[in-house]
Amino acid sequence: MGVLKSIAAGLYGAGVSFRNWLYDMKVLRSEHFDVPIVCVGNLAVGGTGKTPAVEFLVRRLSGEYKIAILSRGYRRRTKGYIEVGVGDSFLRVGDEPKQMKRKFPDTVVVVCEKRTEGVRRILAEHPEVNLIIMDDGFQHRALAPKVNILLSDYSLPPYHNRMLPAGTLRDSPSQLYRAEFLLVTKTPPTMSPIERNIAKKELRPSPYQSIFFTDVKKCAPKPIFSDVAPERIPAGSKVVAMAGIANPNRFFDSLAEEWNVVERISFSDHHIYRVKEVRALAEKIRALGDDVVVVTTEKDGVKLTSRKHIPEDLQRRLFVSPIELNFRDGDAGVFIEKLKHELKNKKL
Repeated sequence: MGVLKSIAAGLYGAGVSFRNWLYDMKVLRSEHFDVPIVCVGNLAVGGTGKTPAVEFLVRRLSGEYKIAILSRGYRRRTKGYIEVGVGDSFLRVGDEPKQMKRKFPDTVVVVCEKRTEGVRRILAEHPEVNLIIMDDGFQHRALAPKVNILLSDYSLPPYHNRMLPAGTLRDSPSQLYRAEFLLVTKTPPTMSPIERNIAKKELRPSPYQSIFFTDVKKCAPKPIFSDVAPERIPAGSKVVAMAGIANPNRFFDSLAEEWNVVERISFSDHHIYRVKEVRALAEKIRALGDDVVVVTTEKDGVKLTSRKHIPEDLQRRLFVSPIELNFRDGDAGVFIEKLKHELKNKKL
């Protein structure tokens, strides 16, 4: 099996490299737009923290720009261009776009698998928009963003990884050069200067690239159904931690730092919760006792908002744990100023 994966990875990598070469040599053309576009992407599949990064940008830039978020809407059951509404089902628009629309109801959020079409529609229907943040579009080279922000997981640098299916890379590390900003995500609580230098060298940056180190900041858990649940998790509560995300152990461990986690339940990334699974969860909670609550991720929480499928006693004990992108050493301001400089001065 390992040999077959290596062969498949070699073939996949060759195909990706050839496609990138066609764009680099201008055989295939990338479309440019007058409105600035910031792409938040990565080279690998799985959770590197793109959604918290997009949300960070919206928070920090919405005072100066009229922002639209453009996403593919991964695993939605629809096709084409859809403008996301606060009340839309995640099945229609995708879990992460729904999460972002619920957080930023006044921000235009759009899903469209063809990003160039998505940009054209946004500009036609929302002429007030003067900045588009593209979630996960680094490999979509038919569109040329003004700024690329590339995220890299600290625990698995690109040059230590392998192409799919032998590893998790969907693009070649040689494409790092296309990013103006490299964000190292999920860094450990303490990092020595030597560890930072090693991490920087492993990315092999060019002189024009800025590297920042980040992690995530936990916010207080919030109830999904605030009209029937307490505002905060009651003191002394036991927690069942549940997640349908890539690499859930980091989430579970973070909850265990603060709560008595009595059970961990994990599903595959972007998991769709079935009615029988919700009912089984409700039965499990009843059996564990009255002082037990369920804490899940925001991405999972948007898929657990339908009251008709969630028993009332479970509604009172369902919480989400929000997270926000955090820059090491208070570098958030430096990053934003450099980003705004690129947006104003870089020429395509």
